[in-house]
Amino acid sequence: MSRPLNFRQIEAFHAVMLAGTTTGAAQMLRTTQPSISRLLAQAQQASGLRLFDMERGRLRPTREAKDLFDTVQRHFVGLERIEDRVAAMRRSGSGVLRLACTPALGLGMLPGAVEEFAERYPDVHINMQTVGSQYLREGLLHGTYDVVVTTVPLDGSHLALHSLHESAAVCVMRPDHPLAALPSIGIMDLHGRRLLVLNADDDVYLQLRGAMQQHQVQSASEVETTYSSTICALAAAGSGLGIVNPYIAAVFADQLAIRPFTPRLPVRVCMAYPAQTAPSIVTEAFVEILARRFQAAPGQA
Repeated sequence: MSRPLNFRQIEAFHAVMLAGTTTGAAQMLRTTQPSISRLLAQAQQASGLRLFDMERGRLRPTREAKDLFDTVQRHFVGLERIEDRVAAMRRSGSGVLRLACTPALGLGMLPGAVEEFAERYPDVHINMQTVGSQYLREGLLHGTYDVVVTTVPLDGSHLALHSLHESAAVCVMRPDHPLAALPSIGIMDLHGRRLLVLNADDDVYLQLRGAMQQHQVQSASEVETTYSSTICALAAAGSGLGIVNPYIAAVFADQLAIRPFTPRLPVRVCMAYPAQTAPSIVTEAFVEILARRFQAAPGQA
């Protein structure tokens, strides 16, 4: 009666098919020729198949052996891939870093950190997504991302949140704008000006709107858009004044006049992990690089 083959029998069969002889198979597996012959005999008995015959003192695989080898070969290719992945994980953790961030940070602070990380861990595959804030938390909870970095407050339930940096929003404008001559811009300077603003659910926008209401400041008109990078591009084109986080403003520094803004509108950068999963080695390494870069950034509170 046939019975399942064990791994040692399959391994011996695979080695014989590759080497062509039991002696060659023994050398491949670092064992003895009698051991290979014994495992082959056990494999034939267990399978109920005639896998080899002898011709002039040499093993000759049967049609059944060749069919079986096709299946076994696919199995061993899979094992080799597993071994390669394990080796990569030994060198650099999981071998994959999946991160997401808001577009402003994706243009501002993240590229330099990713470059430094890639230099240090060249074998790690990096998947970096810049997405709207509404997708960051969802991606973490569904296991799409290992870590997210954002300037937008996140609901902390089921997430592990850590503060990275705090700075303040700045005012951006075209270099030849009349207000560019001032060393800083105050809330009253916005009165009667065209403003470039983010959508109504943005934290900087909400703080700005509150300050304008408190000081009874009325803009002449507003251009509303989704991303702070678009505000910077519009400001550079002369479309108005914008209040944005300093990380994105720095990206456009050669096109804009960037001035401090009062009252101070805090911009907080945080990172978040899924609380139910411990961060991988590569995630921790990337966070260490990013945190160090933020510590060196201007505007530390």
